[in-house]
Amino acid sequence: MGIIKALTGAIGGGLADSWLEVIESAPMGDNTVFTRGIKVRKGDSRNQNTKGTADTVSNGSIIHVYDNQFMMLVDGGKVVDYTAEPGYFKVDNSSMPSLFGGQFGDSLKETFSRIKYGGTPSSSQKVFFINLQEIKGIKFGTRTPINYFDCFYNSELFLRAHGTYSIKVTEPLKFYAEAIPRNAESVDINDINEQYLNEFLEALQAAINQMSADGTRISFVTSKARELSKYMANVLDEEWNQTRGMQVQSVGIGSLSYDEESQKLINMRNQGAMLSDPSVREGYVQGAIARGVEAAGSNTAGAGAAFMGVGLGMNAAGNMAGAFSASNQQQMQYQQQQQAQQQAQQGGWKCSCGATNGDNMAFCPGCGSKKPAPQPAEGGWTCSCGATNGANMAFCPNCGSKKPEAAAKSAFCPNCGAKLADGAKFCVECGTKLG
Repeated sequence: MGIIKALTGAIGGGLADSWLEVIESAPMGDNTVFTRGIKVRKGDSRNQNTKGTADTVSNGSIIHVYDNQFMMLVDGGKVVDYTAEPGYFKVDNSSMPSLFGGQFGDSLKETFSRIKYGGTPSSSQKVFFINLQEIKGIKFGTRTPINYFDCFYNSELFLRAHGTYSIKVTEPLKFYAEAIPRNAESVDINDINEQYLNEFLEALQAAINQMSADGTRISFVTSKARELSKYMANVLDEEWNQTRGMQVQSVGIGSLSYDEESQKLINMRNQGAMLSDPSVREGYVQGAIARGVEAAGSNTAGAGAAFMGVGLGMNAAGNMAGAFSASNQQQMQYQQQQQAQQQAQQGGWKCSCGATNGDNMAFCPGCGSKKPAPQPAEGGWTCSCGATNGANMAFCPNCGSKKPEAAAKSAFCPNCGAKLADGAKFCVECGTKLG
């Protein structure tokens, strides 16, 4: 028993009247992966096969195969012929299996010979169809949060994931043998998805744990959803294709979220990081004290008690504010000094108190002294625009002004760099005695 291609000319327009039976697949929904063939216009008065028995495909019948369908002719529970090509095929009990592979080529024949389908004719003959389209919208969601150790927070956190994935049958005969329940006549992907969903979630957890081991910060996981999807598809494709003849086509991760306890820990850690900044902490402390004073002043025991509450609140708040602010000011001053030192490494000035300050700082934060004016080189002169020029420069390169005659005779204080009048014995700026 087998199938042969029906002649196009013989099919004509009245297909259902020209042959004993015309068989097509039962309606296939978006999630249908397997269904049996049904007779077109069964019971119609024009159907010539009025004495056919159930579960028997009459010799000479036509099987209509649509695009993205894989048809199997089954005799006694064993596949005796198949096709993955769209078109019309005639059942011929005298022919050997023709095995029309279509897009699958020789791979189906190899699978056919390996699984060793075939058998002798029996009284039970059926036609089945496998959906070769992408089966989309298979939902998944983690039943329990996935643990994720984050090195940044130095804590064990937990993630939840939800989304959809799709599959595609790549080896129909293997899929029929391994994934379709025996004696089933119609199978929806959700009917057989429990095992696959468990394996999918196992791969998802392995992928997320690997990201944790690689040191990816948990807040960056959501931005790597596409990479995660590709990783899972690659892991599952190898196993599912070899064992069941199907593969993951795509994965769409709709949401990655923290569980409630993890969210609390992250918020607490982020708040602590903000309060480690003394300027932020100072504002928070002052705001908290102001709210406390306001609450003390809202005493419901009367105006006198209210003013007393305000006084007591301000007294207590003042003591705390002084202690907190002193600590914050010390840390802020330390940070300023550190910043000044870093800036000084890139070019700065040293104050008379010993502090090293950045070049862009006009006053020393340690003692408040003004940044000294730049001292010209020996014999140099300072232009009216503020530029310091060498003694051999007759014109200022900054503004083009000519070197003043008086400037050639004047001198500058060796201590503060102030300009001295001719014959001066003391600097009028800092009082330094001149030699």
